[in-house]
Amino acid sequence: MTRLTILEYPDPRLRTRAARVPAVDAGLRQLIDDMLETMYAAKGVGLAATQVNVHLRLLVADVSEQKDAPLVFVNPEILAREEAGTMQEGCLSVPGFYEDVERAQRIRVRALDRDGATFELDAEGLLAVCVQHEMDHLEGKLFVDYLSELKRTRIRRKLEKDQRQRTQEGVRPRAPAL
Repeated sequence: MTRLTILEYPDPRLRTRAARVPAVDAGLRQLIDDMLETMYAAKGVGLAATQVNVHLRLLVADVSEQKDAPLVFVNPEILAREEAGTMQEGCLSVPGFYEDVERAQRIRVRALDRDGATFELDAEGLLAVCVQHEMDHLEGKLFVDYLSELKRTRIRRKLEKDQRQRTQEGVRPRAPAL
């Protein structure tokens, strides 16, 4: 398996709308494994293919305490949303920032699994929020888009400054943690 580089905001590639996955094959399963390894290494609970510069409708998640319950969603669709609520979110592509975002607290999602079989899942709480967050990435949207322009600008400037500083110091860009 390979750890992939996670794009950081404000990288314009994060704004790319992902295309449908045409077929679940060995190459896609390898990408899934690499995304899971990358997500676990970065201490994340979810990762969308867009975040690793692969613009396909694919996301992985694992909200379990032991990090032993990976979920794979190929071409996911939200069928139903219920009960709006606010939860603090962070993002592997926006390292070090956490803000309250309002989302549905319960969803029903349909997708293909890593073998190409269709499934439906009722998710609530952190998993529901995680799936919605990652699906936003597939549309080219980030959690900072839910924030005020002032907060978004502050976050963008701070991350740009950190990136410039790492470049000047000759430090390879880091894989952010979430």
